[in-house]
Amino acid sequence: MQGPIYRYLAEDHDRLDELFRKAAADRNNIDTIAYAQFRSGLLHHIRMEETVLLPAALRLQGGRPLAIAERIRMDHGALTALMVPPPDGSVINTVRAILQVHNALEEQEGGMYQVCEQLAGEEAESLLRQLKDVPEVPLHPHNPKPEILEATRRAVERAGHTMKAG
Repeated sequence: MQGPIYRYLAEDHDRLDELFRKAAADRNNIDTIAYAQFRSGLLHHIRMEETVLLPAALRLQGGRPLAIAERIRMDHGALTALMVPPPDGSVINTVRAILQVHNALEEQEGGMYQVCEQLAGEEAESLLRQLKDVPEVPLHPHNPKPEILEATRRAVERAGHTMKAG
């Protein structure tokens, strides 16, 4: 079932994938404008899921979280951490690897979007409006400090992933 929530979030994945492809098309010269748009869009997408979709699923299941919620949240933490340092080959390769698995968990048959759509039932349009009303995430400049890179690596590993070589 691909209702309005599923379509909205899956189309946003497609938009983000295209921005990411454009940003990382030349491994030696990251398109900083496309990457900034990707970064802003990814953080907004995560905010929509964390502030609207996952809490709605929790409520609609009587306080029981989705079986996949912890995995999704761990990935969100890793991806958010990866948006802090400047993009280099390692960051790009790690983001790509995480998104490949993460997006499938959300979009596949029986994935998070389909489950949330089914749970929402008559509330689907209301939830869609709430998703569309989520404000953008204010962005701070990238932080290149070595301790940031170490914290990013730890966040990625906590989520069950590894930093990829650049």
